Amino acid sequence: MADSHEVEDPAVEDEEFEDPAIADDEFDRLFGIFADGVVGAAGGLVGTTLMTVVLVIGESFGVFSRASFATVTSMVGLDGVFPEVTAGYVLFVLAGMFPWPLLFASLKDYLPGDRDPVHGFYFGTALWTGFVFAFYDGYTGLALAGYLLVTLVAHWVYGVGLGAVFEYLSTRPDTLV
Repeated sequence: MADSHEVEDPAVEDEEFEDPAIADDEFDRLFGIFADGVVGAAGGLVGTTLMTVVLVIGESFGVFSRASFATVTSMVGLDGVFPEVTAGYVLFVLAGMFPWPLLFASLKDYLPGDRDPVHGFYFGTALWTGFVFAFYDGYTGLALAGYLLVTLVAHWVYGVGLGAVFEYLSTRPDTLV
């Protein structure tokens, strides 16, 4: 027997209510994507900073030239618009912070090694193969050997730094991220 206090309203039965669990899940996924982007940018900044130190050391030995960053400016068609070396370096840092970490995050499980810094080592080696030609400035003899060695070590340092930040930030408790 139906309770006399219950009122059946067909409009209420057909009305769909938003499930708060679904909304929270979508927010968590969006927040997670944003948080992963911040982790990638942080790792890229650390890696690029470490790489810059190695390149500056190479410059002090005469096997790398900061003027090579002007190449990046001309690649994107900004020569004459901004100071070429400065703009090239800013673009270099931005590339190290955004697209390369994104690519690393996508490929790291397919790279050799059990830990992210090891994955980063191999990733840095792969990136070096393009850098070495793009930033080549006519070195010969020992300067060429030094250029190859310094840029390779710089990319190893970038990859290991990037991987170390990924590993550190991905193993922290969820409440801290």
